[in-house]
Amino acid sequence: MFRLDSKNVRSGGLAVALAIAGAVAFTPVTPAHAQSAPQPRSLPDFTDLVDQVGPAVVNIRTVERARSLASAGSGGSSQDEEMQEFFRRFFGVPMPNAPNTPNTPRQRPNPRGEEETPRGVGSGFILTPDGFVMTNAHVVDGADEVIVTLPDKREFKAKVIGTPDKRTDVAVIKIEATGLPFVKIGDVSKLKVGEWVMAIGSPFGLENTVTAGIISAKGRDTGDYLPFIQTDVAINPGNSGGPLINMRGEVIGINSQIYSRSGGFMGISFAIPIDR
Repeated sequence: MFRLDSKNVRSGGLAVALAIAGAVAFTPVTPAHAQSAPQPRSLPDFTDLVDQVGPAVVNIRTVERARSLASAGSGGSSQDEEMQEFFRRFFGVPMPNAPNTPNTPRQRPNPRGEEETPRGVGSGFILTPDGFVMTNAHVVDGADEVIVTLPDKREFKAKVIGTPDKRTDVAVIKIEATGLPFVKIGDVSKLKVGEWVMAIGSPFGLENTVTAGIISAKGRDTGDYLPFIQTDVAINPGNSGGPLINMRGEVIGINSQIYSRSGGFMGISFAIPIDR
């Protein structure tokens, strides 16, 4: 007949309990929420977009001819005054090449005896392979000559086809060429605040400059123009008329304005929705 020793029973029970506790303590437990936690995203690579869209982005220079001393000294037209007000309001600086503006380039006579003044620099993008180009109306407004330079350095004189109205601030110009690279148009209704976008243009005349950022707001109403796409993409004077591009390589806006009190980039820029 066997007799249980209470001391041995207690010792055995304690050993079993410790073994179970140890197994539980060293068994890795996966939190229930770990599998559903969002994975960190890497920053986007824009190199393919630049290769895809860059060849269709152009530099636009304009020239204005002074036809007589009387008209040059008359104080300028109301259109010039409006442009000067535009630059003061949105760029915080005088309009380039305006009368009495410091560092205004000297006028040069052309063979017809008129004087030519470099008027400004902007950007644009090719819509069709036969040379239709879109830009801002204020880039070409009042210009006597519009010169388009392609990324491959070919230059063309452009004809202004039309500008819808002042509130739209869009212009279509035409160069005589064929087989040109052209952009794809995107769907603005699918834009989301926070998504990445890219701009290509000629800020301060520096051609084919690429900047990137995110959509900050949609339908931003400034009162004077159509509701804008607001971004934090670096846009500066000379970017006007260039494309705003989504991550699918589609143009979803025309870079038009910046908000600045000093003439430099402050993280708020505006683009005209391409569907307008």
